[in-house]
Amino acid sequence: MINNSIYEERLSSTRTTALFLVLTILFLVLFIWRVNSVAFETLAIVFLCLSVFFLFYSVNYRTLKIRITQETLKLIFGIFTWTVPIENIEDFQLDHLPVFLRLGGAGIHFFVAHRRYRVSFNFLEYPRVVVALKRRSRLVRDVSFSTRHPDDVLQYIREAKSINSTV
Repeated sequence: MINNSIYEERLSSTRTTALFLVLTILFLVLFIWRVNSVAFETLAIVFLCLSVFFLFYSVNYRTLKIRITQETLKLIFGIFTWTVPIENIEDFQLDHLPVFLRLGGAGIHFFVAHRRYRVSFNFLEYPRVVVALKRRSRLVRDVSFSTRHPDDVLQYIREAKSINSTV
């Protein structure tokens, strides 16, 4: 029989982590160059801030954890967690976005797609699943996330909804 944890997946991207680390190092080198050649001034501070920003991205967005239980869909990306009660899922499907939105970056993003405000937890090289909410969560109406196994995720959400509707 099914226990409370129906599905779990840990997803990471060496390419995304490498990109963020390269950007961290690039802006750190630019910061050092600027301080040594000019002085500690506004542009140097901008370079330092960008380096720290990308260092945070390198550490925080290394692993996306997906957990589906009978009660919730939980997405954990570093220090950020988004939980969707299964009872609040209206629809779910593979995510089909225009290229400029699909390739809009890795990490957590908020944007409008198909006239609905959404949060996306993603890595660029993996397919995504999108979940439409019955009731908004804050301003969000859709939640999308990357997964290696979109068909399995859709099946497990379907199973969780079925279990939830009979309880």
